Amino acid sequence: MEILVSVRVFVQSLLIVLLWSGAEGRESELNYVTCGSLVKLLNTRHNVRLHSHDVKYGSGSGQQSVTGVENADDANSYWQIRGKPNRPCQRGVAIKCGQAIRITHMKTGRNLHTHHFSSPLSNNQEVSAFGENGEGDDLDVWAVQCDGTYWERDETVRFKHVGTDVFLSVTGEQYGHPIRGQREVHGMSSSNQHNWWRAMEGVFIQPSQELVRHDEL
Repeated sequence: MEILVSVRVFVQSLLIVLLWSGAEGRESELNYVTCGSLVKLLNTRHNVRLHSHDVKYGSGSGQQSVTGVENADDANSYWQIRGKPNRPCQRGVAIKCGQAIRITHMKTGRNLHTHHFSSPLSNNQEVSAFGENGEGDDLDVWAVQCDGTYWERDETVRFKHVGTDVFLSVTGEQYGHPIRGQREVHGMSSSNQHNWWRAMEGVFIQPSQELVRHDEL
């Protein structure tokens, strides 16, 4: 239900230009990624955005595939930032460094997920989208790794999988048909240049429940 509400909010934001005019002292709230926000996540090493679609892997788990795409305008690259299962984060509150979150694909309602299957191209750990209507299992949980107190929108961060200790990564391998040119997204055991991500375009939810649309290309 939560993901369906967020989709409606997102659609409404595309139709209405919302001006933010907060009181003095609230401007700093705009600097952070917040619970409930819809964002595109850019892998800064390979310049591709985290992406998914209703195409299943032909091997491994057979679950919905997760890839990286160069096209910044693809609507299948929006993800919602959410709390852990049974422990929802408060809507509009800044995500803390080290906080465990779920990252839910807007279009299909499935969560970013990994498990002990080999990825099809690089033989790293497969990353998929799993669950229904935003609900999956404990392997949907990732910890945000960043330097300060909160996840700042302009900084690069890593996502470490809580269940298997791998980092969400891209190393450049490209798929052929039916998703030709899209890059493999996988889990890697080491932290390195391939697992830096940055929040880009999105609809950022503020504590006041106002929406702030952000397009940075």
